Amino acid sequence: MKQIVFISFFISLFIGCEPVDYKPFTTDPELFQRSMKALTDVIVYDIFSPPVASRIYAYPSIAAYEALIPGYNGYQSMAGQLTDLELPPQPDKTKEISHEVAALKAFLVVGKTMIFSEDRIEAFEKKLWEEIEDSGIPSPVFNESIAYGEVVANHILAWADKDNYKQTRTFPKYTVKNEPYAWKPTPPDYAEGIEPSWNKIRLLILDSASQFVPPPPTPYDMDENSLFHREMMEVYDIGVNLDQEQEEIAKFWDCNPFVSHHSGHAMFATKKITPGGHWIGITAISTRQSQSNFMETAEAFSRVSISLFDAFIVCWDEKWRSILIRPETVINEFVDQDWAPLLQTPPFPEYTSGHSVISTAAATTLTDLFGEEFHFLDTTEVEYGMPPRSFTSFLNASSEAAISRIYGGIHYMPAITNGVDQGRDVGNFVVGNLKTKYSLPDQNASLINSEN
Repeated sequence: MKQIVFISFFISLFIGCEPVDYKPFTTDPELFQRSMKALTDVIVYDIFSPPVASRIYAYPSIAAYEALIPGYNGYQSMAGQLTDLELPPQPDKTKEISHEVAALKAFLVVGKTMIFSEDRIEAFEKKLWEEIEDSGIPSPVFNESIAYGEVVANHILAWADKDNYKQTRTFPKYTVKNEPYAWKPTPPDYAEGIEPSWNKIRLLILDSASQFVPPPPTPYDMDENSLFHREMMEVYDIGVNLDQEQEEIAKFWDCNPFVSHHSGHAMFATKKITPGGHWIGITAISTRQSQSNFMETAEAFSRVSISLFDAFIVCWDEKWRSILIRPETVINEFVDQDWAPLLQTPPFPEYTSGHSVISTAAATTLTDLFGEEFHFLDTTEVEYGMPPRSFTSFLNASSEAAISRIYGGIHYMPAITNGVDQGRDVGNFVVGNLKTKYSLPDQNASLINSEN
């Protein structure tokens, strides 16, 4: 009887008036892409470190995905696949909702809790809701959608709260070691090491932070005939002989969220996107170029952000295990005290190269989603003063990101080559172990269960 009353209500709602067509607007993936860009802008504004930024991307993306899937056949929850994630509460089937609006709400609620400048997200959200309401979506549908988005957001926030992030805020900072091989803070700010306990953060899908430990770095040895000395001189020689193309590549992939500039007693900083943020930008470009629908866009953002999150953890696990000294420190002491790398050395140990690891992980994930020969124009860095660059594939882009680190003078070659291998392992694990689409037999079973 309730079902008959419910159907009659919606028939009476639209009889005698023009039907309100809100679906094409509220299902437009451009809304999600804009929301992700708003989150990126705040991450840049608040100057989050690369590992922390990866966390800020992951949980909101997962929340949006989980809020969407009840409205899309063929997709399955990440519950039971991601560590400790339980199935979120499901929507009331007697109420009509827009799962796209619910996903946007879930994304923004979770994102807002993870940044400092909440007012910026609130201002974006206010305009977004005004646009959607002006599109003609019925108020009951809008309100139910917002309510369900909040339910999913709270579920994801409760899960995220147990990932050990808050606890690591109180862990000891890194104490600089006197051993010659050990990383030491670098010019111009000599900042303390970032996130020495990041390997204590709960992973999303990998088994442990040490699951893909790379070979150890080349042993520190300043004998002129040693392998380490040759690797160090390679960085120096490339740095003093950079051609224009190498310089452009290094600057394009710099992705340092806080570059300080000193002039006499004055100091100012340049804020930029993080490495993970760059790949989130490439994901947005890819979903637009491929004309992905809202669900496919959410799937791409969530899978890439999961790859980035776990890749940062395994990379940081190695960084703070090997604690290898940066080229700038060694070159200034033994070769040329006036030499400076093209890029400002970031404040954490050298091995492995973070950009090499996370770029390869993200590129492997994107290749699985969009194909091996996905040509695209990367405009992510245009707003930071860099011209766009063209790539023939995601792995073409990640290879360039990796080699950019030796052009920039901030990594020895083994950190790049072994970092690429480490990132590929992470990406392949995500591709092989995280299911978002049902296989045909699984989908048929799901449809039968939903009907029952």
